[in-house]
Amino acid sequence: MSTSNSPTRQSEGASRTRRVDWPQILQSACRIIERDAPGLEELARRVGVSRSELQRQFTHRLGVSPKAYAQTLNLHRLAKGMGTRRNVLDAVFEAGFGTNSAAYAASEALGVTPGRLRGELDIGWWMGLSDLGWMLLGATAAGICWLTFGSEPGELLEELRAAFPRARLYNDEARLYTWFETVRDFVLLPREALDLPLDIQGTAFQSRVWRVLRDIPLGKTETYGEVARRLGEPQAVRAVASACARNHVALLIPCHRVVAADGNPGGYRWGLRRKKNLLRREAGARAQPASIAGVNQAVAPASRSDPAR
Repeated sequence: MSTSNSPTRQSEGASRTRRVDWPQILQSACRIIERDAPGLEELARRVGVSRSELQRQFTHRLGVSPKAYAQTLNLHRLAKGMGTRRNVLDAVFEAGFGTNSAAYAASEALGVTPGRLRGELDIGWWMGLSDLGWMLLGATAAGICWLTFGSEPGELLEELRAAFPRARLYNDEARLYTWFETVRDFVLLPREALDLPLDIQGTAFQSRVWRVLRDIPLGKTETYGEVARRLGEPQAVRAVASACARNHVALLIPCHRVVAADGNPGGYRWGLRRKKNLLRREAGARAQPASIAGVNQAVAPASRSDPAR
């Protein structure tokens, strides 16, 4: 008996033949998982693609399966619950894990057991998937102090802990999710300014460099030498490159817009592939004036307060 005309096969064929905007579809899938974590079948139905293709594209492009992403988000919420619940078991169930053993198995993604997540901290953080991979956003009460990309969520958190060894960290999904969404949307559809509060601190020279970087328009680039000349220190090319490398707030301080003297992308803290993708998308956005007309390029100066390092 032939099954070539079955609904399942027709759906599979439609997903393969029609043009699919996978970055947008996967971003929508991430948002759905972040809200209520449906099963793969339901998730595929809600984003309008086949189950098998969603599983394949999600895992290939974002580096983790939909199920694993949902489990990692539950761990983030579990970390928050450890600070407010009297025992680990209460937090495990409220974070969405059915059993204590399930939480311990999933916790391998962060490299810690649920019991070690307990603690009072003073830098809020939230992490999720973007079209550039895992994205970790950290903020003090004054503003964003950390925005990084990577392929492993546990490594991103460890990097944050190492950068602020005397800080106390806590999951702050409720406050930071809107900012996270703003940045994630920018990755897919760049606009002139990411107007979010910053709380950063560097040396006097680093601060001057970062301020110049924030003045580079969307879709434009400058060389390290050009940035140095704008600072009135044309010999400080290496120092400019060092300041770019020490930037911990991707996109909001757009160090990806600084390139080598020969026009090549040069280095990037979060990987050359991400830098090229950002520059390509920003150039495309600038080529469509209607999409960015009227946007105010001015952003508030960064706060000089920062947690003790």
